[in-house]
Amino acid sequence: MFMSGKDRIRNESEGRGGLRVEDKDGAAESTGPVPYDTVGQNFTVVFPENIASYYPSPPTNMVIITALKNGTTVRVQEYDKSEQRDLDAGDVWNFTVNAKLELGKQNISNKTLTIDSNKDITVQAISRKEDSLQTAVVIPTDKLGTTYLIPPIPTIPGTNNYQDLVVQTVTERGPFRIIIVNGVQQQNNVNVGGLKTQEVSLQSGQVAQIWLNESAGFKNVTAEKPVAVLFGHPCAVQRYCSCGLLYAILPPAPGRTLKYLVPPFLAQDAAGETMVLLAQNDSTSVTPYASSSPTYDVAGTAILYRPGLLLPLIPTANFACCFVVTALSTISKNYAVIVVSSNVTDGVRVGNNHISSADWTKLEGTNYSSIQVPLSLGETVIWHTSSKMAVYFSGNNGSTLFGNQAPVVSSSPDFRGCAVTPEVLDLEEQPSDWRESFKTCADRKLELLCLSSADLQKQIYGKLYQNRSLTNNTVQEVWIGMRRSSLNGEWFWVNGDSVNSTTWGDGEPGGVEEGQCTIMSLGNGTGFEWSDDDCCMDAHYICYKEPELFPI
Repeated sequence: MFMSGKDRIRNESEGRGGLRVEDKDGAAESTGPVPYDTVGQNFTVVFPENIASYYPSPPTNMVIITALKNGTTVRVQEYDKSEQRDLDAGDVWNFTVNAKLELGKQNISNKTLTIDSNKDITVQAISRKEDSLQTAVVIPTDKLGTTYLIPPIPTIPGTNNYQDLVVQTVTERGPFRIIIVNGVQQQNNVNVGGLKTQEVSLQSGQVAQIWLNESAGFKNVTAEKPVAVLFGHPCAVQRYCSCGLLYAILPPAPGRTLKYLVPPFLAQDAAGETMVLLAQNDSTSVTPYASSSPTYDVAGTAILYRPGLLLPLIPTANFACCFVVTALSTISKNYAVIVVSSNVTDGVRVGNNHISSADWTKLEGTNYSSIQVPLSLGETVIWHTSSKMAVYFSGNNGSTLFGNQAPVVSSSPDFRGCAVTPEVLDLEEQPSDWRESFKTCADRKLELLCLSSADLQKQIYGKLYQNRSLTNNTVQEVWIGMRRSSLNGEWFWVNGDSVNSTTWGDGEPGGVEEGQCTIMSLGNGTGFEWSDDDCCMDAHYICYKEPELFPI
């Protein structure tokens, strides 16, 4: 049903040259394969066959598109029909998909939905037939990978255990399958490897379905060009002889060891059937979930399985700072499940609301805590003021459980909110006097750094401290945007902010007959004390740009 959207510091030549400390989000800034990087401008979506026990009732599939910036134009294409809509930041477009786009049993198909936009968006896919419901956050085509690890197949009584007759012609007794979606507008050769090997060549817009027969022992998917891979079953037995769609979009193989955490709210299962499916380059395993050991260090991927739910877990390396979740109006219970370091739970916000510290549950043996938050109808923004976290969207549709990673809006912490375009700090290596520093920043549509609040000071000092090594400790002092008024001798910020919080050094500032401009010491990266100095003196300086915030 779904497919094919960080922080970094870079040295770059810009203007006079220098160090730019800039948090990066979005498609163009990714530095490698990052699972669950969900912000982008081009998406391809597929909807797996949903047999369920009430076949042949038609499916009601849809996509939820959220714009991150003003002036976003989105176009949705299905078959030879397209629809376009203009959105601003925070606007949501619920697009109902033609039921004929649902995949059948064909090995090769061209039933895809394409979405493109001029600015970053997130896309969530909903596949539903009566009570059978699956959701997923869609990965943009430019974030797709060429290597995927196929998870081990959970044994589901009535579906694929050894007593069952497993044949492809009887769907609810058929094997699990993977769905491979070509992520490029050209021919793409794909290899499915394991005990046996199967090759498939996909043209632009094509989709392949591969049945995971036990004798083939398929372990991985490798492609010449980026693809999306889905894993699941069209009619997994749940209870009382009923069955429902069971699918998840797989993240690209990470190529390194990652830490995965299982929040207890997602793992609760009275029947004790919750499992974690682990896939690595050289092995796979199915591990029963135990609340006493909710952590998995894996050089690959980890997927939580409960009856009716396949949920790719978010590795700690891919925690982010702001997520958007949209409660489904036709569902009785919608939740967000949050995982964050235990010492920063007070920084979590649901909209503009704090969460009581008493409501958090500690993950045993870790320094992380989690919580389940009921969601009201409509859109909810969940963000952190200073740290990163994981957020899942989940719920119940009758007795059916559903869930997916919440779409990421930003991975740049900011005390003001969700920074879809993060703040910019340009530390210039070429010294200038204060007046020339002010002009140079203004010429670049930036401002000489103004630190008018304690929260902003804490955030900026933290970034400068973390990235101090990139300046080789050669820059000791920098001009900032505060100076003394020649009319009354009072200090003021050049951007017009009030002077409320300062970090003057001992004995600073001096009298009106002394320095008229403010210089900040970088020192060893821990002090950041201010002093007044001669405005005509040459010094390095920091240009600044405020973030663009997502509406909350």
